[in-house]
Amino acid sequence: MIYGTGIDLTEIDRVIKVQTQHPKFAKRVLTPKEQKIYQKYSGVRAHEFLAGRFSAKESYSKAFGTGLGSGVGFQDIEILDEPSGRPRVTEQPFNGIAHVSITHTKQYVMTQVILEKEG
Repeated sequence: MIYGTGIDLTEIDRVIKVQTQHPKFAKRVLTPKEQKIYQKYSGVRAHEFLAGRFSAKESYSKAFGTGLGSGVGFQDIEILDEPSGRPRVTEQPFNGIAHVSITHTKQYVMTQVILEKEG
């Protein structure tokens, strides 16, 4: 049974600007495991990764029903890629299944999260 769904559209340039002005932004958004992956990337791919994780966590908080900050924070959600490249939520506050999708264009990243309860 679907508990909640959330979507987000984020401008990649906006994330680049925030990261440039606030160098600790990536550390605030990404868990330690996500940071290790992020540090392996450079240029456009690094920006896409950071914007994608930021957007996916925004989508998650909407699906969870709290928004970021009040009931769930960036560090409460971890999204790692499976060997196939499919993103998977590996850490979360929700007691159920979280489905996540991340897609990019040159300007935007769009994400969707569906939270599913068993039964």
